[in-house]
Amino acid sequence: MSKSRDEIWDEWGDLVNMAPAEIEDWLATDESKSVGADSGDGTSKGRKSGQRIVEIKRTNKDDLSDDDWDHMGKVVGYIKRHGAQVPDEPEGSDWAYSLKNWGHDPFGENGVAKG
Repeated sequence: MSKSRDEIWDEWGDLVNMAPAEIEDWLATDESKSVGADSGDGTSKGRKSGQRIVEIKRTNKDDLSDDDWDHMGKVVGYIKRHGAQVPDEPEGSDWAYSLKNWGHDPFGENGVAKG
């Protein structure tokens, strides 16, 4: 059974803990560019997702499209799955960099590595 939009909204608010400007600044770093599966055009899927997350976060809830809601659900699922796989040394890891590409700072507020 799929989640309701209210459930997605609540989880999104908890898990996507980076502000749009933080995500944009992060996506411009070499660390961001160093991780993730290539989407076919030289940009990783995570970085493309990060760009989309910025757009969604800057959109009023009532103006979100069905595609936006679908992507938000995908982001929530990714952060939960990937966030549960904390490596022995998470700081500075590909794991942490990938999560940040998806709008989640694992060491920030509500961060999975922070507890």
